[in-house]
Amino acid sequence: MNARVLLVTSEAVPLVKTGGLADVITSLAGALRRRGIDATVLMPGYPAAKERAEELESIGELPDLPGGSGRLLKGVMPGSDVPVVLLETACIDARTANPYVDCQGQEFADNAQCFASLSHAAVSICAGETALPIPHVVHANDWHAGLIAALLKLRQIDNVGSLLTIHNLAFQGNYPMDLASALGIPDWMLTPDEMEFWGRMSFLKAGIRHADRISTVSQSYANEILTPRFGHGMDGLLNVRRQDLVAIRNGVDTDTWDPANDTLIARQFSLADMRGKTSCKRELQMLFNLPVEPFAPVLAIGSRITHQKMADVALRSLPEILTRYPRAQLVLVGRGDREYEQGFMALAERFAGRVGVYIGYEEKHAHALHAGADMLLHGTRFEPFGLTPLYSMRYGTIPIASRVGGMIDSIADGGLSGPVPDNANGILFDGETADDMSTAVSRAFELYAIPNEWHAMQRNAMSANFSWDPPAEQYMALYREIAPAHARALFSDAQDAQPADAQHYKTA
Repeated sequence: MNARVLLVTSEAVPLVKTGGLADVITSLAGALRRRGIDATVLMPGYPAAKERAEELESIGELPDLPGGSGRLLKGVMPGSDVPVVLLETACIDARTANPYVDCQGQEFADNAQCFASLSHAAVSICAGETALPIPHVVHANDWHAGLIAALLKLRQIDNVGSLLTIHNLAFQGNYPMDLASALGIPDWMLTPDEMEFWGRMSFLKAGIRHADRISTVSQSYANEILTPRFGHGMDGLLNVRRQDLVAIRNGVDTDTWDPANDTLIARQFSLADMRGKTSCKRELQMLFNLPVEPFAPVLAIGSRITHQKMADVALRSLPEILTRYPRAQLVLVGRGDREYEQGFMALAERFAGRVGVYIGYEEKHAHALHAGADMLLHGTRFEPFGLTPLYSMRYGTIPIASRVGGMIDSIADGGLSGPVPDNANGILFDGETADDMSTAVSRAFELYAIPNEWHAMQRNAMSANFSWDPPAEQYMALYREIAPAHARALFSDAQDAQPADAQHYKTA
């Protein structure tokens, strides 16, 4: 018998993706399975997910969910051996391209019912009420699965360990108290000591309060969320549970994001032979209807277009940058707040022939962006980890990023002036003003004009190791800690030769 882990999430590639969470879930599940862990993904059965999953079959009904009666479908992730279980309900089936908001950008009115149903379905699996084997550990991800640990306690299920991973503390799943009864939450759980949060009930607070362990995705973010600035009102509770808080960094799927084997880019290349990057730059310029100029610096943005990601700051900074550097080009791939999307479309009109914008997410565009751009602008007010800059580094595209969260841990700063450190692989900047961002971009453009400096940074970026090997080992060690006593040996047996080195949070 293998150790069993149920990963509960709101999205996973290639079924549905709005952000880095989707990449993390599928990559982690695959890394665990390669180590002998029976890892299964549970997520909502959105129409797009049901269309893309393979070998789907119904494995039973769940009649009493907050979102109405439901059905579990089991299949596999395309192109892998990762099992996926999809929860199908009427409210989940009504989801459009984005699982959280409608086409006007408004949050779906039944999100609470939708994601409470996901948690109840997970607990039914843990209770042995479905055709699926009972997991030894249930790994809940973000607020969408935040109710799981509380519901396990409510039903006195103590033979399944629970882990809550906070991928982004800003998103908390806070809803009116009067929904509680319909969501299967008793009155005694609606107190300040439980899940009440500023007069509302919080799915995420329920998870932080009741999970056996809490993890987040970088050491710097683990430090930050214990402070009022980054704690989003949860820092008090997190400090109470700081001995149960673990930092395990994310990894990169090094098979998917590999310039030497990437079939989605114009020409493959590697650290030993960078000639293909020139072809990828040409393809990127053509894809965005920009002049093919091999020596023009191409600045890219590939992220959610939101206030968190400093879209407002970029819209103030970029006109000045494009004016100061008349040869520079800009490409953007992403979606987000309608106001900011329109702002970037207007920027493309103002600087016609120099700015290309793609509103949405499409894998070919994303790979073309990382492979063909010279530098990636990744401003953000907070960043738990920061997968996108790591993707860019894999392709020799230098990140220009805010000095926050996981990017402190992964990007070696080249500085805003003076000699470039030998280990530099990016540019970090402090602050949230247009001048702060413009100064960092200008520094990157200056270094781009010095080939020896630039190529050294590219070599450092492409040589960095962000594979899933260490994080997967650390998760396995953590699962072993929280698994029921009879299953701990199964996690030990599955581990590779050396023990994991996951460390609990300690004051810096």
